[in-house]
Amino acid sequence: MKDLHNVLREITEITTNIETNYPELYRSLDENPMTLPVKQHPHMDKKVMQEYLESLKALLENHVETHKSNS
Repeated sequence: MKDLHNVLREITEITTNIETNYPELYRSLDENPMTLPVKQHPHMDKKVMQEYLESLKALLENHVETHKSNS
């Protein structure tokens, strides 16, 4: 399994790709770079971040496939 640094790098890359190339999808991520966790020590381990990365990949893949078939 990838180390946390690589997972975070991939999250950054895919988020930047979505923001740059799919702004309509980026808006739907419902993310705000200024948002801070409510908890003082949120549980954000490698497993949680890997799951988030996989969900971003699936979201992007679905979006691309959906819009490719509509073009």
